[in-house]
Amino acid sequence: MLERWTRRATSAQAVALRARIVLACAGEDVPPLVGVARDLPMTEAMRQARERGVLERLPPFDRLTETGAVWSDGRTVEADTVLYATGFRAAVDHLAPLRLREPGGGIRLDGTRAVRDPRVHLVGYGPSASTIGANRAGRTAVRDIRQLLRTDLSTAA
Repeated sequence: MLERWTRRATSAQAVALRARIVLACAGEDVPPLVGVARDLPMTEAMRQARERGVLERLPPFDRLTETGAVWSDGRTVEADTVLYATGFRAAVDHLAPLRLREPGGGIRLDGTRAVRDPRVHLVGYGPSASTIGANRAGRTAVRDIRQLLRTDLSTAA
């Protein structure tokens, strides 16, 4: 499955999704989504990605584990990466268990990466909250995540 995640995005539109990319394997409970769209519009690029088996849209999960996600009905899905697309409004309260916030309440970033946990990238948050810079921020986050995955895999061997 990992080889599917390392391919380049198929279109600028796919890269431009304003999403918060969360690499999480801490097993923390994830609070339910509140005030967030539950579905994304189906674009041609998304349809093609689904047909190729590199995109599977799922309903909100109940919690993350070290190997993937778990739903209330007991269903589990193994995943190396979770793309958690929350929309245009900064909706990061569900990340509270990760303790990313600084004393003043904000989340300090280095690029799109949370300073307090380098596994967490917030694309479309803070300095990358502009649609003008979304493509660049998305590409940067993907590059950093791929490097993190390569590093994690090489140290696990």
